[in-house]
Order: sequence, then structure tokens, then C-alpha cells
Amino acid sequence: MATPELVNTNLQQLVAAAADLCRKPLRHAVLPLGAAQHLDDCCLRLEARQPDGIRCPEEDLELEIYRSGDALNLNLAWSEDQERPLLWHGNHPVWMDPASGERCERPPDGAPLEALARRLRALLLPLD
Repeated sequence: MATPELVNTNLQQLVAAAADLCRKPLRHAVLPLGAAQHLDDCCLRLEARQPDGIRCPEEDLELEIYRSGDALNLNLAWSEDQERPLLWHGNHPVWMDPASGERCERPPDGAPLEALARRLRALLLPLD
């Protein structure tokens, strides 16, 4: 296993490009949450905008990337609505109720988040 890379603008650009592709027509800026972190343990904020540049804070996401054993895992949650289900993605997607942690059905607008998580895992695993 390679030495973990520090979160940098390349990772932020990679995440933004994946989010732009999976959540069209939204455009994304990616900002680190907290101090400099490593690729296998970081939190990022994905800020969403309409194509005309108008901010859509209700579409902002928080992305947590972390390692559990040898597996790279992702958590995606809406930043502005703590009651919406969150997505955990390891080897497969699992939607969870944020209050109880119990498994729940995918929300109607959850497919793009699953696509984003799959794409990010595919892009990040080779960097691992």
C-alpha cells in the first residue's frame, strides 16, 4: 500500500469533476473540511451551483473518505438537511437513516449520489 497522499487541489478537482458528471446540470466546488488530511481519512464539502452560477446550498454535500481495514469507504450526506438519508458506500451502497443509523430505502433523488460514490471509489482506489 502506498503512503497516503495529502488532500490537495488535484483531489478536489477530481471530486468536483465526478460530481459535475454525476449530478448534472449542477456544478461543484470542493472544499476541505478541517486541517490538511490524508486521502484515506478526509472530509470534503461539495458546494453546488446551477449552470448560471446561482448557489444551491440545499444541494450541497459532505463527503467523508475513510479506510476501514484494507477497504476504502465513502459517506455522502446532504449538508443542509440532516434528516435526509445518508449514503455509505463500501463494496456496495447502503442508505441509512441519519438519526437511527438503520438501513432505509434509497431516496427518490439518491441515484446520482450512488453513481458519484461508485465513480469516486473507482477513481480513488488506484491512488490507494
